[in-house]
Amino acid sequence: MRPVGSKYLLEEPLGRGATGTVWRARQRETAGAEAAVAGQPGETVAIKVLKEELANDADIVMRFLRERSVLLRLTHPNIVRTRDLVVEGDLLALVMDLVEGPDLHRYLRDNGPFSPVAAALLTAQIADALAASHADGVVHRDLKPANVLLKNDGERLHPMLTDFGIARLADSPGLTRTHEFVGTPAYVAPESAEGRPQTSAVDIYGAGILLYELVTGRPPFAGATALEVLHRHLSEEPRRPTTVPEPLWTVIERCLRKDPDQRPSAENLARGLRTVAAGVGVHSTPAQVDAALGVGALLAPDPAPAPVPELPGAADPTQVLPSNAGSYDPGAATSVLPSTGPGAADPTSVMPPVPADPEGPHPWQGQMRAARDRNEQTQVQYLDPSQDPLRRRPQRQPQQPPAHQRPPGPQHQPPPQRYAPPPQQQPYAPAPQQRYAPPQPPPPQAPAPRQQREPRRRGANPMRIPGLGCLKGCLFTLVLLFVAGWLIWELTPLQDWVAQGKGYWTAIGDAISTVTDWISQLGGTTSGQ
Repeated sequence: MRPVGSKYLLEEPLGRGATGTVWRARQRETAGAEAAVAGQPGETVAIKVLKEELANDADIVMRFLRERSVLLRLTHPNIVRTRDLVVEGDLLALVMDLVEGPDLHRYLRDNGPFSPVAAALLTAQIADALAASHADGVVHRDLKPANVLLKNDGERLHPMLTDFGIARLADSPGLTRTHEFVGTPAYVAPESAEGRPQTSAVDIYGAGILLYELVTGRPPFAGATALEVLHRHLSEEPRRPTTVPEPLWTVIERCLRKDPDQRPSAENLARGLRTVAAGVGVHSTPAQVDAALGVGALLAPDPAPAPVPELPGAADPTQVLPSNAGSYDPGAATSVLPSTGPGAADPTSVMPPVPADPEGPHPWQGQMRAARDRNEQTQVQYLDPSQDPLRRRPQRQPQQPPAHQRPPGPQHQPPPQRYAPPPQQQPYAPAPQQRYAPPQPPPPQAPAPRQQREPRRRGANPMRIPGLGCLKGCLFTLVLLFVAGWLIWELTPLQDWVAQGKGYWTAIGDAISTVTDWISQLGGTTSGQ
């Protein structure tokens, strides 16, 4: 459980919407005089906790507080009563009566469309709620089935229009701008989509779409994107379904006029819907049928519709809640944390303080100069690829013969050292004017004398025996065959089949003796002939 203020305690969430979350809550103690309904400890209520970004907007919070009296006095049998408003830190909440029952959107999804009579009577009660709010200067601007709760009275469903407080907050400049509209695309009026001035006629347009959806199960304008839906609101006319009676279609068509001045008032809409419900029923009298057919005469426009300001609250100065409300001056300048004096915030120190002598160098200047001098010791010079030790192969130096064997003549001098160690410089020495010398071309070098290739050294035994590798292979193969034959002879019954149990070497010896005798006999026979 989570406390809200000092008088309410959240228990479980009931639903989540675009502006906040509705919770089932319990009252901890009796509310004060600022609440419309004091309530009793332990009483169950519904609390809508607005999103954090709304609660953090100062314009919305101030408008919320300024319109407390308007929201709390908006009472009607078909309007969910707002009991109290809670503003605490980053929390903004509306305390309302708890309505046990589904919303109209869920009921349509579960049970299907209404009959023409039931749809007309239910919409007439919603029109009564709109007439009461328009008389008090409040325009809902987001009328849709999801904002209509169905209270179960035992015998019939009683519609209750909710979210009037959210509609009032939607008028705040911190939430809406001139290029935006308040509402859902499927139920928004054409003037809201175009950004034109809005009046209470936007609620009549929403009531016409809601009535269409009650008898058909879907809104008249749909599309894949919100932009496509808005375009159809501006350019297309709704088509009459075959299941809608003519008098009821007259009411729907009049509510969905593109021109807001041609739409009926909420009071006339409620009267016209009850006339249609009486005339399209099964037990209607001829007089009621005639009255229903002439319902167009009852749908007169509102001569003084309630306006919706283009920039609500824009003329009101934005103020913050002071700790001492009695001495607060609205015209005073905005105060900030002092930078000097007692109680001032300590500034964040980054640079060292400036020395007393303004002409001397700053301490940071000396440190930067020392770092620059260290970096200037590294110079970028051009290196010939032939001199790069990572690219060329190391060459073996030829061996010099002894001094007594050297031929007379000019002796070969060793090449000069190519990489001379750089001259040591004094650390932190002043750098020359030219910090980075341009790359210099390498000096021309004389071609190095061609060195004689040293004969390849051999092993200690220079004699090579031809065919030695082949002989080794043959010997190894013979040994391998003898070993394999012995394994086969000993591990298989071959010796019983061929040599009557003789050993391997005995069988080999007998075979050799047999072959030798056969060769000897063959040689003797040849010499005798």
